[in-house]
Amino acid sequence: MITIDINADVGESFGAFSVGEDQELFKVITSANIACGFHAGDFSVMNRTVQEAKKNNLCIGAHPGFPDLQGFGRRNMIMSPEEIYEMVIYQVGALKAFCQLHHVRLRHVKPHGALYNMAAKDSSVAKAIAQATFDMEPDLILYGLCNSELIEAGKMIGLQTAQEAFADRLYDEDGQLVNRTEPNAILTTDEEIITQVLRIVKDQQVKTKSGNVIRMHANTLCFHGDGKNVSAIVRKVRKVLEENKVKIESLELGI
Repeated sequence: MITIDINADVGESFGAFSVGEDQELFKVITSANIACGFHAGDFSVMNRTVQEAKKNNLCIGAHPGFPDLQGFGRRNMIMSPEEIYEMVIYQVGALKAFCQLHHVRLRHVKPHGALYNMAAKDSSVAKAIAQATFDMEPDLILYGLCNSELIEAGKMIGLQTAQEAFADRLYDEDGQLVNRTEPNAILTTDEEIITQVLRIVKDQQVKTKSGNVIRMHANTLCFHGDGKNVSAIVRKVRKVLEENKVKIESLELGI
């Protein structure tokens, strides 16, 4: 039987500002990537989100990003590999402390936004993130874009890796995500998303922006927690996957 993990980026509210629909998402995902206070989130949000993820028996991961609240971590920053290493250590360590406080295990690390996209292509960025993850805890799972530099860096250092595909993003010919600023870079209809998910999960392939088909073997699917009506879309996707005999479970359970 085919199995797939469904993850989402959560805990991205900040102070009095509420982002996303975490409470509903917790009911339909299997893994939660929790913002660590740099691109989004804060100490109170991190604390509450860990507690809620634990209540819902979710696999908890750290979601470190660039220190860019205004840009939501989606703008590139020029940093040395050493700075990226230290930045990831800082954020993962903060979330790990809240996990320890609530007696739950931190299970994975997934970079956010621009940091994620840079790590997919730039081996020096990828190696810095992989090293930081390994040094924090060598049995953490490193989430990265399918067939990316980040996945390769994780494997080289001895980490378990999760090959990630995106339910709602358009792909380039090389398997990279089409930039959000380009037309139709984000899939918006339920039909588009469900079609892409089924192609990825069942056929291990994805259609590119030019209409070509490329191979893609993913074991986790990402839904953006700040997306419109995201929890309703995930419910529909789950229903279709289950009808197609796909088992939905976290990677932790699948180990």
